[in-house]
Amino acid sequence: MGMMTLSTVYGLIDVSIAGAGGAGEHYGFWESVFRAGVAEQVVMLFLLIFSIISWAIIVYKWRRIRSAYNQSETFLDTFWNSKRLDNIFEKSDGLSASPVSQVFRAGYIELAKVKKKSDVEKQEDTQLGAMESIERSMRRAAAAELTDLESLVTFLATTGSTAPFIGLLGTVIGIMNSFQDIGAMGNANLATVAPGIGGALVATAFGLFAAIPAVISYNYFLSKIRILDTEMQNFSSDFLNIIRRHFF
Repeated sequence: MGMMTLSTVYGLIDVSIAGAGGAGEHYGFWESVFRAGVAEQVVMLFLLIFSIISWAIIVYKWRRIRSAYNQSETFLDTFWNSKRLDNIFEKSDGLSASPVSQVFRAGYIELAKVKKKSDVEKQEDTQLGAMESIERSMRRAAAAELTDLESLVTFLATTGSTAPFIGLLGTVIGIMNSFQDIGAMGNANLATVAPGIGGALVATAFGLFAAIPAVISYNYFLSKIRILDTEMQNFSSDFLNIIRRHFF
């Protein structure tokens, strides 16, 4: 009787393991998504929207910053190889994506304005005021270009910092629901726990999927923007020195 009971127990264990393995064969990533609870699916949908927006921003900013780099190099080559500022100003009109060229255009336009006034009033105070006015206009243009380059990048930082926590929230909700199901059914086997736990963990995966590219792209764009900011500052200093030597 004891031997028959033991054999029966072993047989039940084999059947349970085989049944669990058979159920697990078709239990993949997307089935975890579809079998997840409503709260977890809402979290995953929210993170999916975040991810789509982030990728759109990544593509847009990558193209924008690449154009800024390429056109800035073209403008600097034109600037240092040209003899006349008016020719440079005409050529810079086709390099609107270059922040350096926009700083130059702001300084050149202000120079044209104050030069007329300084030709009439040959006073030192007027010339000093003219230099300050040119410097302010270039500084404002640089600030505007920097703001444009940094636009939308903050969304990547927000996604990178918040998406993992939003995914973790979905995981916590899913695990809580799984424990509630276990308590209600009074059964803690694999077939009871797996769907809820799987859906809960997929929420965390969605959060990481949205956060990782956003963080990497944010750091990459920020480093490139800092380089362009340095280029604008260096060019402003060089251009102001040229103006002092040749015009005032």
